[in-house]
Amino acid sequence: MRIDRRTLLLHTGALAAASLPLQALAQDASAAAAEAKAPPLPALGTALKLPQVSLLDGSVFRPEQADGRLAIVYWWASTCPFCALQSPEMQKLWLAHKDKGLVLLTLSIDKKPQDAQAYLNKKGYTFPAGWVTPEVQRALPKPRGLPITLVRGKDGKLVQAERGQMFAEDVEQLSRWL
Repeated sequence: MRIDRRTLLLHTGALAAASLPLQALAQDASAAAAEAKAPPLPALGTALKLPQVSLLDGSVFRPEQADGRLAIVYWWASTCPFCALQSPEMQKLWLAHKDKGLVLLTLSIDKKPQDAQAYLNKKGYTFPAGWVTPEVQRALPKPRGLPITLVRGKDGKLVQAERGQMFAEDVEQLSRWL
């Protein structure tokens, strides 16, 4: 059987296209495996150490920025429907309380930082946002679930930990820790 170049290219292209869903499934499976290994929410009262994080706007979050101040860490993703409902409330909280001592560090778990930045730009969010690199994940492992909201008191200890979407009134209540 003689196969010409055109037929070979068509078959090669078809094989490559057929393997794309397998690659996507493999990525989804590895993300699911990582999520299954994620730690539970940390216990209230435990010290919450914050790492240095390069932010998507080119600035850097430094842990000492949170010394003696209320700090909220919020994990999100541009593809998370619950995050899409909570993030506007986080933006309102940030705007209302950033001048009153609130420190907010949001961490995107998107596959690429460009996806997170495009989402922030599209929505007009100005809260400090970083992307979870392997270094950030080692220093501050994301607990199981999404969105995740951790509230670190002025003493550096965890005062509130939430898994899943918080409603508008719940997000606004985070300011009580100021």
